[in-house]
Amino acid sequence: MLLEARAWLNNFKEGSREVLLGSSGTTAITVLILAREIFVANAGDCRAVLCRRGKAIEMSRDHKPHVERSRIEALGGYIYDGYLNGYLSVARAFENWHIEGLKGVNCPLIAEPEVRRVVLTPDDECMIIGCDGFWDVFTNGSAVAFARRRLQQHNDPEQCSHDLVDEALRRCSSDNLTVVTVCFQKSPPPRLFPRFMARRCMHFEKQL
Repeated sequence: MLLEARAWLNNFKEGSREVLLGSSGTTAITVLILAREIFVANAGDCRAVLCRRGKAIEMSRDHKPHVERSRIEALGGYIYDGYLNGYLSVARAFENWHIEGLKGVNCPLIAEPEVRRVVLTPDDECMIIGCDGFWDVFTNGSAVAFARRRLQQHNDPEQCSHDLVDEALRRCSSDNLTVVTVCFQKSPPPRLFPRFMARRCMHFEKQL
């Protein structure tokens, strides 16, 4: 499994070199599932969120410029109004953009992915993978709650992805939209009921 994971990561990096030859750019997130292990590699502001018995668990970190300020400034870059060198809203991406100061070996913009590994548990229900246009209008928790409701209705991950995109459009997302839903169980997510607090009663009686 380790060799497969390394090959997957090398393919991720090789793809970044090919994109860097052009003048456009992109962010990327990839998910590799090997038996009960999940590897998530992210460069940019796409995001993967795991649903564990109704709880949202963030599987990637958005690489916004302010998050990597120290690294950016150490390489001669700067952040202006939240943008890397005043142009880009991300600190990691596959791109050149022909922007002054974002080229060369010491470029503050990098394509090195951040990798996270997790072992699936019986409580893991699904994972939502989406681009920034989706997460602009959904929090992690609201996306998980919405997906669970839809999966409880039809238990179809492809239809759930369509439902999530349609809802993002209804919420007036103004960016591109891509969503992938991955289910880890054959059955739909169970309905969760709040735990009732046991009532405690104390009775004291004294007879004279």
